[in-house]
Amino acid sequence: MIRLFCFVLAVLALPFKSKLRLEAENAVLRHQLIVLRRRLHGRVRLTNHDRWFLIQLYRWFPSILQVLTIIRPETLVRWHRAGFRCYWRWRSCPVGGRPQIAPELRALIRRMSMENPLWGAPRIHGELLKLGFEVAQSSVAKYMVKRRGPPSQGWRTFLHNHAPDIAAMDLFVVPTIGFDLLYAFVIVRIDRRDLVWINVTTNPTAKWVARQITEAFPWDGAPRHMIRTAIKSTAPLSRADFAPWASEISQLHRPRPGRMALPNG
Repeated sequence: MIRLFCFVLAVLALPFKSKLRLEAENAVLRHQLIVLRRRLHGRVRLTNHDRWFLIQLYRWFPSILQVLTIIRPETLVRWHRAGFRCYWRWRSCPVGGRPQIAPELRALIRRMSMENPLWGAPRIHGELLKLGFEVAQSSVAKYMVKRRGPPSQGWRTFLHNHAPDIAAMDLFVVPTIGFDLLYAFVIVRIDRRDLVWINVTTNPTAKWVARQITEAFPWDGAPRHMIRTAIKSTAPLSRADFAPWASEISQLHRPRPGRMALPNG
């Protein structure tokens, strides 16, 4: 019974609906003529008002796509979908929330991050709290200057800047003609690739390596940095195993697969 009633209402409204559809198509045709009359240099330019007018008519009467000539029907459908997304994006924006950051504070955060490239968001956040600014650490990270490269120098740059003060040591295996294994220990200067020290042993230990380093460098020729790439001692070397000047040495360890472990003793 309800379906029959709805069918009767649809049949009664059909003449009026057809008339409204015809008027909408005539309005679209007239509007297209107006747009064509004001075109410049042979190109049709639509304004935002023209797009809004066509989109509204398309919402009410989708059949106007059949009479569109200056634009493709797919273009009008794309405009309608974009307007739908913009509308609901505007409706979904929160009314309240966290208060906005003042422009002066944002400029201060950017300036601090640019003048102190090694400072991260926690450090800048702490400095701002000392100055009396109540701001979250996430907000500080948001307004910091984003850098593409690392904040500190890379490994290649470090070697280039400190090459005269760097020495590298390595321990490798040398097989003999009698099928025995000897362990060769070498120390090289980075700046001129000079071979500073070489020695071999059948039983390399941590104390033996420390003794070789102590004998390799005199009192006035000790490097500031020592690179060890393939040596991993199971008994960590202490400062007492080295000469007195060794307290100024910083060990640079760059991991590499296949490192050689030294036995205890």
